[in-house]
Amino acid sequence: MYKVIDLFAGAGGLSLGFLQTKKYEIKVAFESNPNMQATYRRNHPGVDVRGDVCSANYKEIQGQYGTIDVVIGGPPCQGFSNANRQKNHAISQNNMLVKQYIRAILELQPKAFVMENVSMLRSDVHRFYLDEKDAQMIGQYDIPMAETKLVLLDQEFMFDDALEIASSKERIAEFIWPEEHYAALNVIYKAARNPKKMIDALEKHRKTLLKYAAVYVSSENTDYISEKSKEAFHAIAQYYNGVFDAAGIQAAIEPAIMIQRMLSKASEIYSNHLVVERFESVSGLAAIIKSFAVFDYLKAILGSKPNNYAITADVLCAANYGAPQKRMRFVVMGIKRSLSNSIKLPQGSFTEENYRTVRDAIADLEDVAPVKNISDDVGTPLGECAEISELGKALRDTSVLKNHIITDTRDTAMERFKALKQGQNFHALDDSLKTNTYTDISRTQNTIYLRLDYDTPCGTVINVRKSMWVHPTLDRAVSVREAARLQTFPDSFVFCGSKDKQYQQVGNAVPPIMAKAIAKKLAAQLKKSIRDSEA
Repeated sequence: MYKVIDLFAGAGGLSLGFLQTKKYEIKVAFESNPNMQATYRRNHPGVDVRGDVCSANYKEIQGQYGTIDVVIGGPPCQGFSNANRQKNHAISQNNMLVKQYIRAILELQPKAFVMENVSMLRSDVHRFYLDEKDAQMIGQYDIPMAETKLVLLDQEFMFDDALEIASSKERIAEFIWPEEHYAALNVIYKAARNPKKMIDALEKHRKTLLKYAAVYVSSENTDYISEKSKEAFHAIAQYYNGVFDAAGIQAAIEPAIMIQRMLSKASEIYSNHLVVERFESVSGLAAIIKSFAVFDYLKAILGSKPNNYAITADVLCAANYGAPQKRMRFVVMGIKRSLSNSIKLPQGSFTEENYRTVRDAIADLEDVAPVKNISDDVGTPLGECAEISELGKALRDTSVLKNHIITDTRDTAMERFKALKQGQNFHALDDSLKTNTYTDISRTQNTIYLRLDYDTPCGTVINVRKSMWVHPTLDRAVSVREAARLQTFPDSFVFCGSKDKQYQQVGNAVPPIMAKAIAKKLAAQLKKSIRDSEA
């Protein structure tokens, strides 16, 4: 049995796949989210579950559990994916957690490691900015560097002192708003593309905005930034007084919003100790910063002589490994060169011709009534099912079904559900059913209001509650359990927390069936390598 430490463990999909091979034992798992911790503990009894990985003491762990053979984990992907919702304007702190994963490998020196992340992590587009700490060690490794332009302010919002202020930590502090002030006005700015939504937002945040407006409108400062701040909040106050037209709100507040975004980006440069090559004020304002691709960074450090890992990586599709979804994940695997000079990822045995489908995963639950309230989720007895797929049989490993819980459906949403055929999404709806929902309808993702197609794999399972995924044949939302089935979690795996937290845990997870394939391939290579090294 190989001893494993699981970093950024989430609900435990990756570790479940490893455990299913019966060749690994998870000793320690790090997960900071309390709901995910609860889920992990419930389904992985005996594992030492800890919190913040940034405070991990790996010497202490080795002292307690002995040599760790394998490190696995998926550093949070928000900074690298299209779903990025970070409030930071320039730099995702989640990107830094990849470095924590690397730290674990450097300090533990395991026989092997497996890291998974969003498929775009392989792209050269997703890069680390060079910081002062990196600059001290970067010369040790052959990491391709490039200059990256971080745009701070577009030309139309430029002003005379922009460069001088952005290049001074002290001057930034003079003018940057408190985060809550920016957030309140930015809500209005983002909603401005949809007049009704903006008016609703203005009414919702009236008290807060008037409080902040009083601060800026009464300011006696006459510099450019203060004047633009004053103009923005004056327009807001005048709107509430009935003397400013809502149609002019966006134009009135935009300069102040753009300037504050510039200040926020510049502030992040200093708080993250980034190495700025220079500032440019041609066609707007930009900081020129050295950067390097995330995967190049990982390969250079872990593949270097002191660490000496043979590394392979590729984007894997979960459907190729038996999952009923086309989830694409970037998987990096490494093994000590003292054991082997090469390592391979598993080849999937499923193809387009025989992919498992949504029907394979959830059709046997069609007649099992879901519940809507957490308090009612006491477990639903599962009766016999005459027609059930091979996958359904494998996942139906308990007689009592938990987490078969759905979000409540309002009247407007139900109208949309009934109008959609299998495979259709929000864009297929009649225009009368699209109103008053999204700020910019044209930018609505194809995953929104998606009615699943029984006869194909689904796309990437995310938080299907937020995306409003619809059952293939029933006019209701997809349940937490059905989403978990699409991820290939067995029915005995129980998710904890509120309804939305359960949906989110499922959406964030690694499909256990793909994790198992990776784990089996790694175990076979470790066994052969160790046997060959002992020969």
